[in-house]
Amino acid sequence: MPSGARWLIPRPDPQQVEALRAALGIRAATASILVNRGLNDPASARRFLAPSLDDLHDPLALRGMPEAVERLRRAIGGGERILIYGDYDVDGTASVVLLTKAIELAGGSAGYHVPHRLKDGYGMRSEVVEHAASDGVKLIISVDTGIRAAGVVSRANELGIDVIVTDHHLPEAELPPALAVLNPNRPDCSYPEKNLCGAGVAFKLVQALIGGLEWPAGRVRRTTESFLKLAAIATVADVVSLTGENRVIVKHGLDGLSDVRNPGLRALLDVAGFSGPNVPTARQVAFQIAPRLNAAGRMDTAQAVIEMFLTADRDRARHLARQVHEQNAERQQVEAGIRETCEGLTVDESAAALVYYSDDWHRGVLGIVASRLVERLHRPVFVLSRNPEDGLAQGSGRSIPAFHLLEALEAMPDLFVRFGGHRHAAGVTLECGRVPEFRERFNAYAASRLKPEDFHPEVRIDTLLELPEITDRMAAEIFSLAPFGHGNPPPLFAALDVEIAGPPALWNDKHLRLILRQNRRSLALKAWNFAPRVAELPAGGRVDVAFTLEEDAFARGQGLPGWTAVLRDVRPAGQALEAGA
Repeated sequence: MPSGARWLIPRPDPQQVEALRAALGIRAATASILVNRGLNDPASARRFLAPSLDDLHDPLALRGMPEAVERLRRAIGGGERILIYGDYDVDGTASVVLLTKAIELAGGSAGYHVPHRLKDGYGMRSEVVEHAASDGVKLIISVDTGIRAAGVVSRANELGIDVIVTDHHLPEAELPPALAVLNPNRPDCSYPEKNLCGAGVAFKLVQALIGGLEWPAGRVRRTTESFLKLAAIATVADVVSLTGENRVIVKHGLDGLSDVRNPGLRALLDVAGFSGPNVPTARQVAFQIAPRLNAAGRMDTAQAVIEMFLTADRDRARHLARQVHEQNAERQQVEAGIRETCEGLTVDESAAALVYYSDDWHRGVLGIVASRLVERLHRPVFVLSRNPEDGLAQGSGRSIPAFHLLEALEAMPDLFVRFGGHRHAAGVTLECGRVPEFRERFNAYAASRLKPEDFHPEVRIDTLLELPEITDRMAAEIFSLAPFGHGNPPPLFAALDVEIAGPPALWNDKHLRLILRQNRRSLALKAWNFAPRVAELPAGGRVDVAFTLEEDAFARGQGLPGWTAVLRDVRPAGQALEAGA
């Protein structure tokens, strides 16, 4: 967090906080967090704190689901050739695996196709459908793609192939002419959870398919729980809101990682450092598991990820897990080089949005670079490079909370060969000669919609604490709000007017350790990448600090408290807190 950010704190109704505290037997700080997040009645708060599998919605409530399940059952029963058309990221590859496994359990079999990120780009292609037709495929199921592939779906129809589209991306004005379109974001779908990722939608199809088999209820439940493990990883990786049904998926899916029998998933957890009963948190999935899965599709092909999860050969699974681990290390090096190049360029301080371009950047890491630049510059960013195969510029964009990236692209569709995405992430393909025009129009569009305050980061405090309030019991209560991620971030606390008890300790030339003191209580904090701000932390100085509490499995293994405090921002004591929404 750069210095100079605005600190905001919500002002919950004290009566609601006290009522929730008394009803649930929790601390006032925890009750304040729940109220601030819209969970201001005991029933909804209890469901949030203890999400149940029974809270999963009926998959048949998704518009098009009855037709999709009926057609899939008919294809399985008739031994038809089925093709699953996926995508190359974690969401797409997990979706392919989920549906392939479910079809096998239901007595059928399916092939799959996943595009090559660099050679094929994102989305469905007519030539793949034509090849499928020549192989006798009668049913194509798209996963995490297809909602904007009307032309490709039409071509499949011409070739006598039925198509079921499962996707979560925002649709165009007209849906593709598929036999069924499963997407909670289609305008005529009343499904209550709009924030499912692609694998979440695929899981709902799996849930409907498995639920319709003549199995005992216990087997249906156990099988559903097994599918949640991969669905949870994809849900975290795709950065969708970890609330509502997604919270159920991730909570139970991550809990299930304590007992992993799939050879590929076991091997992946091992290379990522989660051997035995050591189960990753949602944050660790986001930063240690998902990047390894994404690296395969970024640096080469995502086929290795799918094979890793589908193989029953443990040695093969371990080999593929090591391969994606090594590809992730390569990805990190390539990404760092491009990011350093971009950061070395002069930035027009008046620019509301930025477009970076080079002829020879590796296109597999451009989205990650864009994310890092947004964190540093706090404005919308696209990073593009030239595809040597077709000569077109391709790349990814990321955005800030106040700016809708897809709406910006939809305001200038004439610029692009193709585009798509979400509010905060999108991809584009355009002629290289039009990159300067894109840069100019993108910046002008952003400038017309963003206000000066939108370019400054905000620190949204959840609640104020004094250091003596922080105990092992309180930390455990805070962790009951997990899994944390988008839509349910780790609670951010503020302690005001605390003393810095001695000079911070530096390690690895970039991180700090410091001790704070208040009312005869001391608290040690880790401060990642705070070395450039060490001057703001003078020994004996009085400061306000914003911090989170994080689970620490290593410390727990050493017999120490299983949590640590992490500094997120600091400022001189005595400044006002602004009210936040």
